Amino acid sequence: MDLDQAKQTFIIEAHELLDAMEESLLAPESSEAVNAMFRAVHTIKGSAGLFGLDPIVRFAHTVESVMDRVRAGSLAFDPDLVNLILACHDHLAQQISELQEGDDAGSPETIAEGDALLARLLPYLETVPRPAAPPTTLVTHESHPHEEEDDQPCWHISIRFGPDILRQGMDPLSFLRYLQTLGSITHLTPLLDRLPAGPDFDPERCYLGLEIDLDTKVERQVIEDVFEFVREDSQIRIIPPRSKVEEYIQLIRELPEGDHYLGEILVKGKCLTPKDLEEALGTQRQEAFEDGTVQGRMLGTIVIQDQAVPPAVVAAALDKQKKAKEKTGHEVKVVKVQAEKLDRLVDLVGELVIAGATANTLAAQGTDSRVLEATAILGKLVEEIRDNALSLRMVQIGETFSRFRRIVRDVGQELGKPIELEIRGAETELDKSIVEKLSDPLMHVVRNSIDHGIESQEVRRARGKPATGSLSLNAFHESGSIVIEVADDGGGLNKQRILAKAVERGLVQDPSSLTDQDITNLIFEPGFSTADAVSNLSGRGVGMDVVKRNIDELRGTIEVETYEGAGTTLRFRLPLTLAIIDGFRVGVEDTFYVIPLDMVIECLDLGPFLESEQNHLINLRGEVLPFLRLREVFETRGAVPARERVVVVQFGELRAGIVVDRLMGEFQTVIKPLGELFRSVKGLGGSTILGSGEVALILDVPQLIQLAVTRKHALQPRLSTVS
Repeated sequence: MDLDQAKQTFIIEAHELLDAMEESLLAPESSEAVNAMFRAVHTIKGSAGLFGLDPIVRFAHTVESVMDRVRAGSLAFDPDLVNLILACHDHLAQQISELQEGDDAGSPETIAEGDALLARLLPYLETVPRPAAPPTTLVTHESHPHEEEDDQPCWHISIRFGPDILRQGMDPLSFLRYLQTLGSITHLTPLLDRLPAGPDFDPERCYLGLEIDLDTKVERQVIEDVFEFVREDSQIRIIPPRSKVEEYIQLIRELPEGDHYLGEILVKGKCLTPKDLEEALGTQRQEAFEDGTVQGRMLGTIVIQDQAVPPAVVAAALDKQKKAKEKTGHEVKVVKVQAEKLDRLVDLVGELVIAGATANTLAAQGTDSRVLEATAILGKLVEEIRDNALSLRMVQIGETFSRFRRIVRDVGQELGKPIELEIRGAETELDKSIVEKLSDPLMHVVRNSIDHGIESQEVRRARGKPATGSLSLNAFHESGSIVIEVADDGGGLNKQRILAKAVERGLVQDPSSLTDQDITNLIFEPGFSTADAVSNLSGRGVGMDVVKRNIDELRGTIEVETYEGAGTTLRFRLPLTLAIIDGFRVGVEDTFYVIPLDMVIECLDLGPFLESEQNHLINLRGEVLPFLRLREVFETRGAVPARERVVVVQFGELRAGIVVDRLMGEFQTVIKPLGELFRSVKGLGGSTILGSGEVALILDVPQLIQLAVTRKHALQPRLSTVS
């Protein structure tokens, strides 16, 4: 890997670490959250040092020092400090972004902002001086003070530096200086037994070893990270103090029962770091290879003999392992792939689906049974490849939801409204292309809920509500679609005020003809706003119309459920994917249409179920359903067949029937977008290519159902009069 590639990897990992840091900052109550913040800043600082990014190193080091005081319990993590660390987080993100754009030094504005933040951090570093540590004792290798593990009061670090670290630009003394920032070095033994004599001495090689006693309260992982950049070439052992032994044993005992290996138990009990475990397992594999056996020394024996873990701790871990119901585990491996490559793969799979459909069509025209069998097998394999390729693009919505914690917090503080955000259904998966396009609409709806929906503390108290408002994000699957809800417990929509504003702006000519739902939907009209004053959050009438347009482009719908004085819920219904779907093919005259299969409930003949030809209603086992004829919707010419078919479809809680001439079975559908010419045509969501090479139109079922239901409601007064 060249330097540019390594730097790009650092940038990607830094952004991931900053995302995790922000999530911890928004819920900093637990000690693990504080530790996670510290580790994120520490890792960014260490990696930035490799590339000589001094501005990032200098800033991150100060933030790290403040977080270290919080971890040690000597500094309260109050709201003011949380706000300051959030600002530092944003500054680090800005530094990384400028680095990504090729500016290693940073812009003058960013540098000035960093200096201002450093000045605000300095008061948090002013502490009462620690009692002076005993002078560092330099002992000889022969008089090693740690022969007995039980007498060890401090962390003991044994390191034999790799011979090439000087050539790599590493200074062994810098590790000692850094360790002193973590605590006090009480003993130091230099080891020079590898130092050659005379002409064999190479001034560019490192022959140094160190035995160090470190008095510190930090965790093993922090000490491990100090030597991260020389670990591969050096021999390092880190032995905990005796005070840690009981703590480790207690942590292991409190671990939940599960399918853990011994090494996993030791890592989860913080006795070993993942790198320690990897090295021990590597030693085990190497010994097995050299001895020609299935397995070398047992893992517990290796970590005890290498003094990585005290025997009592290993015994506790073995006891924990015995109590587990199963002794097997699995390793999840993740490979990072560029999004463009993934999109290209899905495009190629789409072309493969079309080619497979063509092969099936040609095979069906012949009489060779072997060809038919081969194409059937090929079709199943293509279907499996399609499902697996699409699953690669499925991501959990939780990562997008988590970003709103910061927004809710910042906007709530700006408006003086304390708000609690609840996230449900974070594990729900949908296509990454939808997630990317969903972020902006969700952003506006959330900000709108905070600004317009949730009342001020005074109003909430007067209405008998808690002073803290509630906002929830929820996601779940329903009827082959993904449903995303944004709900608040605010004042709800004032429909009379909405109607008055709409009349004032000329958006409504006859108010008496509007239903409650029609009035609610006025908020999606361009230029509509009920805000009395323009602010930096709202009031310009730009936003909800854009939200609706973005959702329409995703072939989705928006539903609004509101109760005055109790709150509002906006519900987005979206397809699971925008690439390839299972479709149900139907025909009208010589035109083919495709209905998304997951919206199809059943198929039946129209005749026996026809309730009212004039009003387009069918009686489906006691349930009156509206229906649409596709030939009427798209003005298809030709004679109506004697036997028409009805496809019953459902979207959300709404059902309707679609009347067609022919039913043609299931069909793997590669969605192709329609051109600008068809944008104004209602009821079409895309197109696809059939195996015969012909084009079929994909129906926009939600629009068709809405059209059928609207027609039913319009006929309701007439039906009541007739009955």
